[in-house]
Amino acid sequence: MRLLRSLGRLLLAVALPCLLALTALWAWQQPLFDTPRTLWELSRMPPPETLAVPVHGVQAGRIAATFGAPRDGGRSHAGVDIFAARGTPVTSTTRGVVRTIADRGLGGRQVCGLGPGGERHYYAHLDDWAPGLAEGDIIQPGTPLGTVGNTGNARTTPPHLHYGIYGSEGAIAPLPRMRAGH
Repeated sequence: MRLLRSLGRLLLAVALPCLLALTALWAWQQPLFDTPRTLWELSRMPPPETLAVPVHGVQAGRIAATFGAPRDGGRSHAGVDIFAARGTPVTSTTRGVVRTIADRGLGGRQVCGLGPGGERHYYAHLDDWAPGLAEGDIIQPGTPLGTVGNTGNARTTPPHLHYGIYGSEGAIAPLPRMRAGH
């Protein structure tokens, strides 16, 4: 009898953790956990070495290398400006998660996505956002984010997208990666 009780306790001690692990594995695969699972996957990926140009119809060779150029107030340009007609589609360059959608500051209408390797991809001066786009959305390369505009401090300039990448050490020049992608 004691042996049966001991065997029963042993089975329970093994079966319960296995059942909990299987339940957790099943739950992790459910839609409720899509965003946390994607963030975890992105954190384990290296930053991309190549990127598509985020403005529809623009070739990387047509983009001026303005990263680091002086700006008013002692700032330097922390990205590239991609000029195109107002309303030209802007799409994500990477897989990621939309962290912010805002209309504020220098960037005006903007979207910021968290991508592979913890890099933040910043799309600014948008005329409008893609319909239905929301913070927390999982995005893929080519996912519509908005359209080219001149909001924020660009209101006196021709329509363009300011595209910047920010890593743990600060701003990263995006143009070399876009040129490597073509």
